[in-house]
Amino acid sequence: MLTRLSIRDFAVVAHAELQFGAGLTVISGETGAGKSLLVDALGFLSGARADAGAVRHGAQRAELSAEFTLDDNPAAAHWLREAELDDTGPDDTRACLLRRTLRADGGSKAWVNGRSVTLTQLAELAGLLVEIHGQHAQQALLERRQQTALLDAFARHPALLAATRTTAQAWKQLHEEHSALLARGDVGERQRWLQHQLDELDAQPLTPAALAELDASHRRHAHAAALIQACDGALDALAGDDTLTPRLQRLRHGLQREAAHEPRLREVDAMLDAAAIQLDEAQLLLQRIRDDLDLDPAALAELERRLTRVQDLARKHRLPPEQLAAHRDALAQELASLADADTRLQQLDAGIAAALLQWQQAAAALSTSRQQAGTALATAVTTLIDTLGMQGGRFDVTLDTNAGDSPDPNGSERAEFLVAANPGQPPRPLRKVASGGELSRISLAVEVATQARDAVPTMVFDEVDAGIGGAVAAAVGARLRALGATKQVLCVTHQPQVAAAGHAQYRVSKAASDGITQSAVHALDATGRIEEVARMLGGADVSAEARAAAKKLLDGH
Repeated sequence: MLTRLSIRDFAVVAHAELQFGAGLTVISGETGAGKSLLVDALGFLSGARADAGAVRHGAQRAELSAEFTLDDNPAAAHWLREAELDDTGPDDTRACLLRRTLRADGGSKAWVNGRSVTLTQLAELAGLLVEIHGQHAQQALLERRQQTALLDAFARHPALLAATRTTAQAWKQLHEEHSALLARGDVGERQRWLQHQLDELDAQPLTPAALAELDASHRRHAHAAALIQACDGALDALAGDDTLTPRLQRLRHGLQREAAHEPRLREVDAMLDAAAIQLDEAQLLLQRIRDDLDLDPAALAELERRLTRVQDLARKHRLPPEQLAAHRDALAQELASLADADTRLQQLDAGIAAALLQWQQAAAALSTSRQQAGTALATAVTTLIDTLGMQGGRFDVTLDTNAGDSPDPNGSERAEFLVAANPGQPPRPLRKVASGGELSRISLAVEVATQARDAVPTMVFDEVDAGIGGAVAAAVGARLRALGATKQVLCVTHQPQVAAAGHAQYRVSKAASDGITQSAVHALDATGRIEEVARMLGGADVSAEARAAAKKLLDGH
């Protein structure tokens, strides 16, 4: 449940702190005062996109935060634990704090329980905490895609949706591969080209080890003269009577004679002995290297030819030499696949048929579930609109089969909402017959029916009472108050009958200060509610009659 909402420098609100409890909380105010900004703030905290225009003029950033208790929301508590973002409030109560900032330059950051999160994470968590039914949802309700989505939400069959989507995607992949093979036509020319490329590549050693050895051999032969000269000079310095080895031996003999007087000289002798051994081994290795060296112009020319061929292949295929081996393997794989093209086509035909059957079975199960849910939704919404001033009205859900034979990831049909606003009239598509007031009531009824099955504990409605008044508005208020018995409900309203139905009320007002318009939010006590409902009934000049009528409305709840 939402317990607190803090707004700072957001749109025309400089600062506002709102406390919320259970039941129905209504938010009222003059037209243009900024009532819906509170809903916008919750939407922003739910991960909605926002631009720098949401920052109050003259401020550097907007800052919003909302605090929720999670004792009635195990799904959100589980999400926080899995994300390692959980927190425990005072008295061991489980709590959740959402915070988001928006800078004037457009930058945005979000936190959950004081830890930085992505907007995707923020939206996932907020979706478990609060459901927002904004003014745009009424128009979206006229779209068949949205109607189908609402029916699926009411049916609560995500496994059936996933199975239908997965089998349709599997069929599509197989069908695309089949079409690609057929589009190749005669593959003989491609096979001959691939074989020619493979013959050229196979003629050269292209493994990393072979390329490294080729490069090393070329370097040795290209610098053979300098290498021979260096090796001969080093061997001359190591061999002979007055070279390093005899001189080391003489040094050791002199030290050994005096070692009896200074024991540490034995350590020096041991080091010189090790050095003599290393010199002998270095001389032997140097001799082997020298024996391997030879001035061979023919061998050098052959190595240069091979190296040039590898470089030519790299340029031809537009690849570094070290990637030629992988490219050769890919060409070989394609050639093998072309050789088995006929067999693969037969396999694909069988796979496509099997995938189509699997999709048909999944789509049929989804259709059955949708039909059952459609009947239940129609009954629930019909009952609700009857209590919202549309006595005798009727709401139906039909399923129309899609055109075409290709598997659709969304199933084999689309939902269509039908409504008869008056008794004796045949139901017609909602998008063709509903007036503004009727659409508001039907939209509210659909939302109440679908969200009644939802575990989200907080519901927010933004002027769902648009286009209605009088007894109908009173019925809407009664329905929202009844909904508040099981869920926390927030409603932005301009109808006094709806405002009077609330368990608590806030008033949004606006005023100009130093030429800048600002909005303020005030919690209303019993007297304040009478004054506000009276204003909503009678306008700016509140009369005694309006106050009496307002008190009567409030006392009726």
